Amino acid sequence: MAEIRNETENLGDLLKVRREKLAALQEAGENPFEITKFDKKNTTEEIRANFDALEEQPVSVAGRLMSKRVMGKVTFCDLQDRDGRIQLYVRRDEVGEEPYKVFKKYDIGDIVGVEGVVFKTQRGEISVRAGKVTLLSKSLIPLPEKFHGLTNTELRYRQRYVDLIMNPEVRRNFEIRSKFIKYLRNYLDDRGYIEVETPVLGTIAGGAAARPFITHHNTLDLTMYMRIATELPLKRLIVGGMERVYEVGRIFRNEGMDPKHNPEFTTVELYEAYTDFHGMMEIAEGVLSGAAKEILGTYQVEWLGHTVDLAPGWKRMTMVEAVREYVGIDFDAISDDAEAVAAAKEKGVELAETADPTWGNALYACFDQKVEEHLIQPTFITMYPVEVSPLTKKSPEDPRLTERFEFFICGGEMGNAYSELNDPIDQRERFLKQLELRDRGDEEAEMLDEDFLNALMYGMPPTGGMGIGIDRCVMLLTGAASIRDVILFPTMKPLEG
Repeated sequence: MAEIRNETENLGDLLKVRREKLAALQEAGENPFEITKFDKKNTTEEIRANFDALEEQPVSVAGRLMSKRVMGKVTFCDLQDRDGRIQLYVRRDEVGEEPYKVFKKYDIGDIVGVEGVVFKTQRGEISVRAGKVTLLSKSLIPLPEKFHGLTNTELRYRQRYVDLIMNPEVRRNFEIRSKFIKYLRNYLDDRGYIEVETPVLGTIAGGAAARPFITHHNTLDLTMYMRIATELPLKRLIVGGMERVYEVGRIFRNEGMDPKHNPEFTTVELYEAYTDFHGMMEIAEGVLSGAAKEILGTYQVEWLGHTVDLAPGWKRMTMVEAVREYVGIDFDAISDDAEAVAAAKEKGVELAETADPTWGNALYACFDQKVEEHLIQPTFITMYPVEVSPLTKKSPEDPRLTERFEFFICGGEMGNAYSELNDPIDQRERFLKQLELRDRGDEEAEMLDEDFLNALMYGMPPTGGMGIGIDRCVMLLTGAASIRDVILFPTMKPLEG
């Protein structure tokens, strides 16, 4: 306890010293917080990459002081900007005696602008010889100790700003995230899709099996829900004749948290008229394979201890085939509900308490509990039971199944797609079935959306639709083990006090 107390006291002393330095600057009429801009013309990476052309040429750089070594009349510093670091060489005779005295009082963490020339030291290090240094912002809290950095995982997520300062490699994940979303948009735009925006707040939470966040609109005195999917509004646009639409947007689900789940996350949902779920397979494969090749330069990625091959030509299996292969039950040879449930239980599979004891629920439970973990390489699982697919067209060959797929990588679901149900009568019956499940206590069952049914009554063409989790795709491309590593500000429980 004495050690912790001493550290706290030492930090308090440092904070006091930095405040005093700021006060002295302000009294001298040099308040750094009054500076509104700095003409930054160069970046550290640009200087390093173009040293031959820039040697002995004037440059202006800006960034954060990450180290400082005072050696009498000369001070060496490391300046860090968005692209990396470069050494500063600050000499009293070149910046002036008084400015040099002031500069020596600058702290690690301060943000400065530097005007100078590019040169290489006797040790061969590319550097900037400063002619003028301007304090642009004062850091009033010391950065974490340089040799250990910010290593506390939870603190890194809570204080992402410090994480990015101390661990610049973290930025790579978010650069890849940005590139992936850009690639995705370009891919869909080139295929004639239109990007749209739909409401985040609604009076009904629909389009997915999930528990919503609930809020209240004071003016209208309405209970409202944060969206759990963008599906139903987007399909209304298909009814309206837009034919190819997509939305990249935030989704909110009031559910558990683990390495693959955050209460708010980002998806892309897309809908295309006059195609089916096979058309969506081509897009899913094309987006991830193409993005890996363009962003990483390879189809092979390392994720969760596996080498994943994203090259086109992904495996396709029906759910019945997957359960037959990995569980040893042939549901094609079973037609009776009771027999299907008994076969599942014999393999140690249990149905959810709210699920009816049907052939379809038994099939899905077997898959969910016994198969997913085996799907390491990219695999499309097709033909889902009707019971778990309330918005999907039934298979013409087997009405117990629907034209739906999910694709899996490293044992996790990455995306979900349907041949969209466009029969308003069938859709109403399935919504009513979902309401029965809600009455039994299933908080994730669909709500009845009368306006969506009304839209279907006007006629929706045959349509393929798909949702893909952006965060999980970025996890795959970056090799991240936790969704918190690819969300800049993940949801965290507040610290006490």
